[in-house]
Parts: sequence; structure tokens; C-alpha cells
Amino acid sequence: MPASGTRSRGRPPQPVEEGAREEEAPVEVGADGEVAARASTAHPVPQVSSSSSGEEDGEEAGDGDDEDAEGPLLPSCPVCMNAWTADGEHRVSCIPCGHVYGRSCLEKWLAQCGKKSATCPQCGKMFRQKNIINLYAPEIVVPNNDLEKQQKLIEEVKEYKRQILYQQRLINESSSKRQKMAEQSSDGAMIAESLPSLRAHGGSIDLCKFVLQNEFVLDGARVMGIDASSQIIVASGRAPGVSAEHVLTKICMFSRQETKVRLPPNTKAVRDICITPGGLAIFASLGRKLSLLSMTTNNVVLQYDLPAPGWSCSGDQTGPNHVYAGLQNGMLLVFDTRQTKGPLHSLSGLSTNPVHTIHSVVDDSGSMKIISASSIGPCIWDVDGTETRPNLLTGTENQGVCISLACAAPSSDLIVASFRPRVEFSGDGSASQMGISQSPTLSGSGKLGCHALLRRTSSTSFVKEQICNGNVSELRMSKSAIIPCSGAGQHLFAYGDESLRGVRTWRLPSFQPCTDLRPHRQPILDLRFAESSTGEKYLGCLSEEKLQVFRIRS
Repeated sequence: MPASGTRSRGRPPQPVEEGAREEEAPVEVGADGEVAARASTAHPVPQVSSSSSGEEDGEEAGDGDDEDAEGPLLPSCPVCMNAWTADGEHRVSCIPCGHVYGRSCLEKWLAQCGKKSATCPQCGKMFRQKNIINLYAPEIVVPNNDLEKQQKLIEEVKEYKRQILYQQRLINESSSKRQKMAEQSSDGAMIAESLPSLRAHGGSIDLCKFVLQNEFVLDGARVMGIDASSQIIVASGRAPGVSAEHVLTKICMFSRQETKVRLPPNTKAVRDICITPGGLAIFASLGRKLSLLSMTTNNVVLQYDLPAPGWSCSGDQTGPNHVYAGLQNGMLLVFDTRQTKGPLHSLSGLSTNPVHTIHSVVDDSGSMKIISASSIGPCIWDVDGTETRPNLLTGTENQGVCISLACAAPSSDLIVASFRPRVEFSGDGSASQMGISQSPTLSGSGKLGCHALLRRTSSTSFVKEQICNGNVSELRMSKSAIIPCSGAGQHLFAYGDESLRGVRTWRLPSFQPCTDLRPHRQPILDLRFAESSTGEKYLGCLSEEKLQVFRIRS
């Protein structure tokens, strides 16, 4: 049988029948299904007609050459050269000898022979009407790698167009929501927005330039830590597969090399990561563990059991030995890595709400302090003194639910606490840390919250200096950062804005809008500032699917 998709130029092999059929005229089965008789002394065979236009053989051959030049032909019936079908009159069929034809061609061949039996046009073996077997086969196509590549490119172009439309829609929605925020801000507080017209009035607004250093695609990322001196980022997430175990991913900021670090059993989800100057990654997890990971060997060198799930952690600004953990039950634990049995101190908080942020700072007198945040607000702990309970920073009592806290390290003279509205119940009016507020909602873009700037007045006292409204998360305990810039006392405040789905920066202490960084497709989950020993500054922002690293130039 001729190869599928190849057009025969001569007559097929002559069928052998009984002597009574030798003088009958051969038949030509055209592409239009008609049977024509010709005067000839040859054995009756089906002729090939590749065109239904009635043109000469020479023209037909030319057309066929053009078709062959254009591309491979589909499998077709060797009698009429038309593509057979999966059903219908010209469905693909075979006879006992194994040769395959279109059914209508076989039936016309039997009718032309005038008997109940006929011979196969290719091998001459006898077959009858009842011997014709329908073949149930899927549609057959010739593989075409170039076509597949073209289709893939078309899909990529469509995806890029969808992303462009999506980003344009985000820009339009952001502009609309900024206008609504401006209308709602009747108390004169500055709205958290970043308009190009503001930047045009004197270049002093752009204190820092953010240069995108690298982007990494991640899956299920949650929190991260940055080792600026070694230029390594550690991000938490889940490993692919059925087990979906929790892992850490070490990423080199410039070579894009990634290393997966498996965590000990029962570690569970990592809630916070802190990298110390000594090359240790400290992380607190919901498996009631505080772990210390060697950045050199990728092994957990020390692990403490916690009385409750860990929500936050921090190293010590004054030495390499002390580490701190904030727990889900509101407690603060102080550890000395030289003592592996348990914590040095277990301090109770002002509430049983989770301590979601911890900053280790040093005041003007050189005394060690811990500034933490839970839903009731920011607190300061005197871990070197005799006080066992923290003090709530004044001026933050009635702002709402505290969801983020940023400090200007190492002295923490400036603090920015972020709040979302409280949930008010008809019974007791208490606030829920994770509930949905009843205040006006910016649909799909979080809630209209505020950022409060606090300035230190003494070793344990702060005063509220300025407030800025902005879009905050309805459910998440977000991260924020204060970035030091060139010049005495110049700082930027960076926060993951819900409407932008990217990082927005403001100048402190005025909260003048500064820069909007490239947005993500998902909300920002973590935001970290880090400075190396040589003065290089980096800002990392993390969503569930992407990690961005910016180099900060003053």
C-alpha cells in the first residue's frame, strides 16, 4: 500500500479477475465520487484524480507539486486520493487482505465489477461486500514541530497581552481608589499615594533610587531573610510533591543559584526569619520550634522547643549569643545560644494575642531593648532590667489593630506602626485581630488603614508625630521597613500596599509620597531591608509567587 499522504502518479497494480471481466472498461473514481468508463483493453483499475476541476494531467501534476511543496499531505484513500473520514460514506475501511480504502470507493468498485465479489486494487485478492470492515480510528495528523512552536509562541503572546491588560486595569483601579481615599480623608491627614506630579516639584522627594537587581519565581513563599554581606536570601515555602513538606530556599542574589534546605520533622510553617551577622539564620515556626541554621553547612545546629507556636524572632544588636522569640500566646522568650536547655527568661505580654513582630534595638544609654507588636499595639521590653512586663507605647491606644511595625535600626529613634480598623461587636465592642472590619472597604484592595510615625523622646518613651492613611491588608500581619538614606535623619518608609500589590515608599517624617516599585500579581507578604558591612543597601519584597531584590542608591 502506498505511504499515506503520498500521491501516486501511475496506475495502481492491475487487479486479476476471472476471464469474463478482462474486456470490461476500467473505471475512474474521481474526487467527486462519480464513476467514468474508458475504452481500454487493460484490466479494470480505479484511476487517480487529484482535482475536481477537470483540468489536464499536466496541470494536476503541477498542482500536486505545489501542494507537496507547501507541506505534507494528510493520510488519504489510495483510490481517489481524498482524505478519508472517521465516519460517513467515505469512512476509513479495510478488506481481509489488510489494505485500507474509503468505504464508498470499495462499494463503487464492487458495483463496477458487477458481481458480489471483486479483487483488491493493490494485491488482487478477492473480497466481498460483507468483508468490508469499518475502522474506528481517531483523526490522523502528521506531526509538525514548527506548527507546535508557532502555537506555543502565539499562546505566549496572548499571555503577555493578558498581563498588560491586567496591569492596566490595576493602574486604573488604583487611580480610582486614590481619589476615593482623598475624599474620605476629611481630617487633613495625608493620603498614601504617589503621583508623578509630586515628584516633579523639586527632586528632593526621591531620596533613594531603587534599581531592580533580580527577580526570582517562587512557589508558595511566605517569609524571607536577607544576608546582605553574603548576598544570600533565605525564603520559606513548601516543597513540590505529595508530602508538601516545609523547606527553606537559599538564593544567591546575583548568580540565581538556588539550594533547597530540608527542615527537621514537625517544624511546620516558618513564620519569621532573621539572619545574624555571624552567619546564622534564625527562624520561628508553628511547630513550636526556634531553630538556628548554619548558612555555611545548611544544617540546623540548634533547636529550642517553645511552649506555643513561634510567630517572630530576632537576633541581638549587641552580641551574637542572645536570640528572641515572640509566641502566639503573647509571650516573649529570651535565649542564650550557649545554653541549649531552654530560655533564659520567659516574659508575659500585655495580652494573649500573637507577637507578630520583634525588633532588637539599643537606646541612647546603650541599654538593650526589644520593641514588639501584637494586635493591641507596639510595646517596649526592658530585657536587661528587672521589669518583666512590657509597656505599651503611648499614642497608639485607639488607632485600631496593629498589623505591622518598622524600626530605624539600630537606635529605633523612629518607629512606624501600621493599623487597620477594629471589628466592633454589639455585645462588648472588643476587637478581633483577624476579623473583618465593619468600616468602609476598598473592594478587592484591603481596607483604608493608617501608618503612625512615633519618635523617641526618652529610653522608654515615644510620641506620635504624624499619621498617613493607606491601603492595608484585611487579614494578614504585613511587614514594613524603614530605609536610611543619605543625609542626616533622612529616612523612607516602605510598605506593601494592597491596592498596588507592590511596595510603596514615603518620605519621613512628612509622609510625602516617594516611589512605587514594580507591582506583583499577588499581595506582598514580606518586606525586608538589609545593609552589608560595606554599606551596600538592599530591599527585598516577597509575594507567594515572586521575589524581587532592589539595590538602593542614595
